[in-house]
Amino acid sequence: MRGTETELRRVRRWLWIFIVCLVLSGLTAFPLGTETGWALTAAHRLPVPGGLLGWLERVHTGLTETDASYPFLAYGTDWLAFAHLVIAGAFWGPLRDPVRNVFVVRWALAACAGILPLALVCGPLRGIPFFWQCVDMSFGVVGAVPLLIVLRGIRRLADPAVSTPGSAGRTAAPA
Repeated sequence: MRGTETELRRVRRWLWIFIVCLVLSGLTAFPLGTETGWALTAAHRLPVPGGLLGWLERVHTGLTETDASYPFLAYGTDWLAFAHLVIAGAFWGPLRDPVRNVFVVRWALAACAGILPLALVCGPLRGIPFFWQCVDMSFGVVGAVPLLIVLRGIRRLADPAVSTPGSAGRTAAPA
């Protein structure tokens, strides 16, 4: 029983890490103009590749000029931010009962995998430089890491025989 409690705590800890990252990612989608201004200021003070500096300048200019003339377009990123917060809320089920709600974790892993083709298809269509497409794809890869750890932990919770040392491939003895 002790191993199960430890595994449950571990699963919940990784779920919280994922949830916090989703919430932070969502919250940072609201003030894009301010954030790109900060990034641009930092990029001027630090040694960064010219391509990155040029891209940051272009993005910041695009955001500030668009916001000045067409502020309603930022409503799209408000919805993006909201979606991140809603998705984070979907993890309430796995926090309460990870085994019963494993489908949420599997769904999130599929979403992480979907980031890669989205970035590779839509990035070029929108004129996004390849290095930035890689940054975007890293969210899917990095997001999948805690989810895979959680999924492995859920498998152990669902089948305690798997988490018993030396029990690989064996099933529990009938009661």
